[in-house]
Amino acid sequence: MSDEPHKQEPPRSKDGGEQASGSASDSGSRSDTPWASRKDSTTGGGKAVGNTRERGGDSDGGERSGTAGARRGEMSERPSGGAPKPTVPPAPTQAPKPVPNQAPRSSQAPAPKPAQAPTPNRAPAPPAKPAAAATPPRVPKPTPGAAPAASAAGGPVPPAGGPSAGNASALDALNAAVAKNAAAGGASPDAATRAMPAAKPAAKPAATAQATTEAASAAAAAGPAASDGKSAKGAKDGKGKGKAKRTRPKRTGWRRLVPTWRMVLGAFLLIVLLIGGALVTGYLLVDIPKANAAATAQSNVYLYSDGSVLARQGKVNRENIKLSQVPKNVQRAVLAAEDRDFYSESAVNPAAMLRAAWNTATGKGKQSGSTITQQYVKNYYLDQDQTVTRKAREFFIAIKLDNEVSKDDILEGYLNTSYFGRNAYGIQAAAQEYYGKDVEKLTTAEGAYLATLLNAPSAYDVVAHPQSKKAATARWAYVMDGMVKEGWLDSAEREKAKFPTPGKLRPQSGMSGQRGYLVEAVQDYLISSGVIDEQTLARGGYRITTTIDKKRQTAFVDAVQGQLLSKLSKDRKVDRYVRAGGASIDPKTGKVVALYGGVDYTKQFVNNATRRDYQVGSTFKPFVFTSASQNGSTTQDGVRITPNTVYDGTSQRPVVGWSGGRYAPENEDHANYGPVTVTKATDKSVNSVYAQMAVDVGPEKVKETAIELGLPEKTPDLNPYPSIALGTATASVLDMTEAYATLANHGKSGGHILVTKITKDGSELQLPDRDPSRQAVPRSAADATTSILRSVVESPGGTGYNAKAAGRPAAGKTGTAEEDKAAWFAGFTPDLATVVAVMGQDSNTGAQKPLYGATGLPRINGGGYPAQIWAAYTADALKGKPAKEFDLEMEGGPAVPEIPPATTTTEPTDEPSTAPPTTEAPPTTEAPTTPPTTEPTLIPPTLPTQLPTFTPPTLPPTGGTGGPGGPGGTGTEEPGDPGTDPTLF
Repeated sequence: MSDEPHKQEPPRSKDGGEQASGSASDSGSRSDTPWASRKDSTTGGGKAVGNTRERGGDSDGGERSGTAGARRGEMSERPSGGAPKPTVPPAPTQAPKPVPNQAPRSSQAPAPKPAQAPTPNRAPAPPAKPAAAATPPRVPKPTPGAAPAASAAGGPVPPAGGPSAGNASALDALNAAVAKNAAAGGASPDAATRAMPAAKPAAKPAATAQATTEAASAAAAAGPAASDGKSAKGAKDGKGKGKAKRTRPKRTGWRRLVPTWRMVLGAFLLIVLLIGGALVTGYLLVDIPKANAAATAQSNVYLYSDGSVLARQGKVNRENIKLSQVPKNVQRAVLAAEDRDFYSESAVNPAAMLRAAWNTATGKGKQSGSTITQQYVKNYYLDQDQTVTRKAREFFIAIKLDNEVSKDDILEGYLNTSYFGRNAYGIQAAAQEYYGKDVEKLTTAEGAYLATLLNAPSAYDVVAHPQSKKAATARWAYVMDGMVKEGWLDSAEREKAKFPTPGKLRPQSGMSGQRGYLVEAVQDYLISSGVIDEQTLARGGYRITTTIDKKRQTAFVDAVQGQLLSKLSKDRKVDRYVRAGGASIDPKTGKVVALYGGVDYTKQFVNNATRRDYQVGSTFKPFVFTSASQNGSTTQDGVRITPNTVYDGTSQRPVVGWSGGRYAPENEDHANYGPVTVTKATDKSVNSVYAQMAVDVGPEKVKETAIELGLPEKTPDLNPYPSIALGTATASVLDMTEAYATLANHGKSGGHILVTKITKDGSELQLPDRDPSRQAVPRSAADATTSILRSVVESPGGTGYNAKAAGRPAAGKTGTAEEDKAAWFAGFTPDLATVVAVMGQDSNTGAQKPLYGATGLPRINGGGYPAQIWAAYTADALKGKPAKEFDLEMEGGPAVPEIPPATTTTEPTDEPSTAPPTTEAPPTTEAPTTPPTTEPTLIPPTLPTQLPTFTPPTLPPTGGTGGPGGPGGTGTEEPGDPGTDPTLF
């Protein structure tokens, strides 16, 4: 026991306990919860004791003991009232007598109880770790009515009755253990208490509690000086459960730089939250954009009648198709090459995307690990830049697209937008470029090769880069084997498959040669017929199947080259003006099978086959006769006009019956033919006869017939004057071909056609309705016209005799424009109608030029080069087909009537008709080299200026010998025609 004199006890409270004073007492009073007690146990002795006091405050004695201990600990820890308080000296070290079967008491026991046997299997408490300040023990609650545990001076206060010997020994032993432990800086007083040998059962519980309290007070007083800042183990709570929380040692040195697991977990959760928020934000903010212009741009594809490519128009070689048009094995080949899990996976592959983004950001090279959906988004909505920003947009758009669009639609878009090399965008264009066929006709092996190209189009083109064949073959085998692995291809078929070497590189079709002319004609046809407007067509994407026969188109080009262009010379200036145009139509169907627009569309931009600025000349004359037959027209004398009707063929004879003014056209070379039948006048292309016939029929009716035959109603200069018969209208070569095709088809026509099918994205557009059985003019009128046109070709003196070289029954008519600016030949066989024109034009100024001296000849007329080109083309175009005869049904007698001999007073002795002009119809296939140098001058002075119209040869002429002012009219007194007066043949 301590020798410290006892101090006065503090005043008691009403309930028998001590009146607490100072911070320790306040602290203990404010603490109401067990966890507050545990928390405060690490902050200082005073607070711990105060808390302990409150825990044991169920009785007056316990409260006094706890308060005294708290006050004692507080006074030993800090000064009170300015003067330091003395600490309690340790109790004398006296070995207590062991008490058998007595367990160590806990400082947190609610009240002293009789000793009990130790709990089996109870492990001893581990030693406490050092702490900043030793925690004083919690004093057990004393028995009510017990004496105070300590005096005001801080020393142990014996009970009023004095301690017993047993209790004294136990107290001495406890004090010695606590002091020794505190001095060593080891276990806490609680541990020391538990380590004390078991004492004999106390005679009085109150004495035992007092001894325990005194020992705890001594330990608390010595604790702050001996604990060395180390915390002790927490004592058990009032029920003997749990232990006080240990205080972790501070991290020092390099360990402070290593994050704890709490920090790592927190950072991970934060990153997950940030990423999740970014994904949600990106999904909500990024919308699916409109397709980029390059992805939607397509070329218009023009095809020959057999389906082969004629031309492509547009900057992008692309032709969109439906997925249903792609064979299933070709689809699977693409999946095997690019994305085998396309139909089962999500829209994005995060791992591949992160790898590609990291490699791009760190400069390790641009890389792609995208799914087919992502590649489609890149091709269709974005661009080809390998940047992090584009990758992020691609990510979100792909997710949205996958939620809104079906997998089939995505695959279709991917196949239509991917690049396959050779300037081919989309699998349809690739099939044409590499194998010259549509995608529907691709084999599995060919489809696998096209799928191979998706990875590296240029590198795997074995034709352009033969050195890459080994790599391309390996990649192709990878695709094929992948199809087998996925169950899409039978292994036996795989074994039989061989590498499909693609076709040779083909130059881009472009618009060179005849392609540009053909494309232009087709566009004009589609627009003029109302199928599509120009702006819509210019957007591209149309697949247009034309009626152009590839074989016949080639034949036309060869004929022009061989018969005309090969004879031009750079040394002759006039040869630079020579142009040629032509068209050919199947009379039965109305299909335009060939079209020649010029030497080269990139050199001569005007299409000579469709232009409407050259006079058609005498090729119009047959329409006058057709109109006469159709309308049952008669001469001025009332005689029905037939092939045998006789007219006055005198040059510059004024027409009779025209009230519009004087009109007296001259014949070629001023030749006078006298009385001449319609057939003969057609052979010789007599202007005076046909001008009179136009008046007899009526110019308005002639115009109507021409339109019914096929000329457009708005044909320039198609005016209802007598001059209409001489071809002042400027119809195109194609227009004239349609009209002659109607004659060849016995007067039936539904109009010509240039397109048989037009589609876009697999949908077919409606073409104009056409009735090929429509009877445009009566068959008798058409066949009668055919009969007189046959004579033009078949008769040795006919102007179209050179056309006979075709080797088939043919009919036709020559024509020469004013000043020889154009020469025509229009003809047909029973199964093909063709018109050829040779024109003169200055390329620099666009002015029309005469063809005098071209190819070294004095003149070029319809019976020369145009007829020769016609014959060469027709023979080649119909090669291998049997020749057909004309099946004509006509009225009016034989096609070539006999002409009555003219009297000597009315016919010149050297009638030019006895020998046709050499410039119009030479007897040989070559153009004449010595044309007549003088005009005919031997005209009998008695020849009347107007001969009467003749009836068939069995009847005498109605006008007799006639004379000036005869039945034909007043002659030269009539005013002239208000129109032009060209000399046209």
